[in-house]
Amino acid sequence: MTQGRAPAAADEVVLDAGLAARAGDRVRIATRSTPVTYRVVGVAQGVGSRQASVFFSDAKADELAARPGKVSAVGVIGGDGSAGLADRVEDALAADHVTVSTGADRSAAEFDDVSQTKSILALIAGSFGGYAVLVAIFVVASTLALAVEQRRREFALLRAVGATPRQVRKLIGIETLVVAAVAGVLGSLLGILVSKGLRGAFADIGVVPADFELTISPLPLAAALLIGLGAARVAAWSASRRPSSINPVEALGEASLQKREAGRIRLAIGWATLALGVGATALPLFLRGQLGAAMSVMAALVIIIGLALVGPKVVGRMIAVAAPVLGRVSRVSGHLAAANAVKNSRRVAAAVTPLMLAIGFAVVNFYSQTTFTAAVNQESARSITADQVVTGAAGVPAELTGAVRTLPGVTGVTPLVRTEVITASRSGESVEVNRGPAHGIDGDAAVDLGITGGSVKDLTTGTVALSDTYAYWNDKKIGDTAEFWFADGQPARLKVVATFKHDLAFGDHVMSAADARAHTNAGMDSAVLVRTTDPARLNELIGRYPGLGVTAALGGPDRSDQRTQFLLNLVAVGVILGYVAISVSNTLVMSTAQRRREFALLRLVGTGRRQVVRMMRAEALLTVGIAVVLGTLVSAVPLGLLAIGLTGTPLPSGPVWVFPAVLAGAALLGTVSIAVATRLSLRSKPIDTIGMRE
Repeated sequence: MTQGRAPAAADEVVLDAGLAARAGDRVRIATRSTPVTYRVVGVAQGVGSRQASVFFSDAKADELAARPGKVSAVGVIGGDGSAGLADRVEDALAADHVTVSTGADRSAAEFDDVSQTKSILALIAGSFGGYAVLVAIFVVASTLALAVEQRRREFALLRAVGATPRQVRKLIGIETLVVAAVAGVLGSLLGILVSKGLRGAFADIGVVPADFELTISPLPLAAALLIGLGAARVAAWSASRRPSSINPVEALGEASLQKREAGRIRLAIGWATLALGVGATALPLFLRGQLGAAMSVMAALVIIIGLALVGPKVVGRMIAVAAPVLGRVSRVSGHLAAANAVKNSRRVAAAVTPLMLAIGFAVVNFYSQTTFTAAVNQESARSITADQVVTGAAGVPAELTGAVRTLPGVTGVTPLVRTEVITASRSGESVEVNRGPAHGIDGDAAVDLGITGGSVKDLTTGTVALSDTYAYWNDKKIGDTAEFWFADGQPARLKVVATFKHDLAFGDHVMSAADARAHTNAGMDSAVLVRTTDPARLNELIGRYPGLGVTAALGGPDRSDQRTQFLLNLVAVGVILGYVAISVSNTLVMSTAQRRREFALLRLVGTGRRQVVRMMRAEALLTVGIAVVLGTLVSAVPLGLLAIGLTGTPLPSGPVWVFPAVLAGAALLGTVSIAVATRLSLRSKPIDTIGMRE
């Protein structure tokens, strides 16, 4: 306290120094009702700029709380000899299952957004971390395979002089781990810079609070290094299989020739993986919502992996179709490019794979999110039958619903409470815990749930309506008991009284507004949906409540959470695509630079420098063209089935220009990488290059 005293009466408050200059004034404060006048009896010192503080008397604070008689947290101040106090408090209250927080962890108990942010960041790390590791293994394996192929003479010679397959595999594995260790240390340090950029981006789009600080500790850096080493080791094992299996007698003869056919085991695994990925694209027909969109991305990645395994076979067939066209376009450069591609389809396939990954991953990630967002908005527009929506930055007082119902011209009012529920499903010995959106309503005067069984009229305190999808997968019928946890952690056992189909708009659980409101911190409604013929009277009533506003219900309730989720995915996927783009350029440059002696030989037998450049330009167009076709097919199947599952049409939603922009970006990246590597390879004299060691 800097002035006055603590509040004692019900009409007394203390404000912090950021809100009040002195005690003695009167102030109007809106809580969960119309504004009430209070007398300022003291001024407290302001702590930080994150939020202002208003202090009521103990009795008044308990009255205003969403859950009277309960507190959200208890502050403990230790005196001398307080070391180990947290452990002693936790031991003393072990039976009450409390959480004791100290140091920076206290922020999660004091600010809800900090606690939510920690959960969101953990989910991001788990979800996109998995994608990143999978993409890293795939890309590193592709790059290593190309590097190992360039050293085929060396490994063939080692086999010929007595090296065993195990020794060759061990050599490749150790070399890879050494390089990966150095790269991992550098990557971890660069990751600190990237994480700072991500923190800023996440703050800009509303995922984390603006004052959420980034903490750097050794544990994540060590974990990233170990995961990187593990991914490199898996990639090295995959890349070392062929050179270690060369027969010593045939080694030197085979060393300079491309093995024309992929192994039977590789093809079998590839076709099986491809079939698995194509089958997984049908999951969004049965799994609606964000999970279905995520499965589309995963299915696309599985298809890409399958195509990479059968790549030489598929790319070889596509080259056979395109080669004659190249030969007719240019009798010299086109013919050379076609002949090179036909005889070295493995090399072309190695260049096609990362480009295909970039195109497929970018297109599927972007349009899966835009399609999901469009489906939610469309269903919300159909489900919200109100023509006016009352909202507020901090919520809407529950008493407003009754006041709106008494207005002339009002034909329907439905309070809406947005919340979350936590569900648990058992699969064998494992238990999967999920957090999902839920809503609380009173009646369906201004909403349409798409009821398929039961009635909304039965949706009272102690009951719940479930989506058709959730009821089917969890074997719930009307009359059964649904068990879950409210957002505040309290367990719920509610009777199922209805099922509905508009789960994109309302989630899987819809309960009474009273039940939903009782388990939120604010104890207020998220919105009030109104059908009225006299909006002026509604606006007049809302004017008495500071902070509230009325908007048209064309788009339904506020969709800022969906926009944040969409931007979050774009930022996270953008980081992964940046890594993929670097790997694409690296692979294409390596593949082209490997052919320096080939270029020198062509020039020595009379081929001009410009003809070699045109030949490589034709090969680049062929490589990019095949990657565009395969990348488009990879993205078309998952997105088409996702769109059918969400909107009923096979066309995904979203800006059309993004698709050609992705194709153009991939094409530009591919052609520029090949062109730069070609010109660098042609800088030296042919007679000097032809004598160089491979």
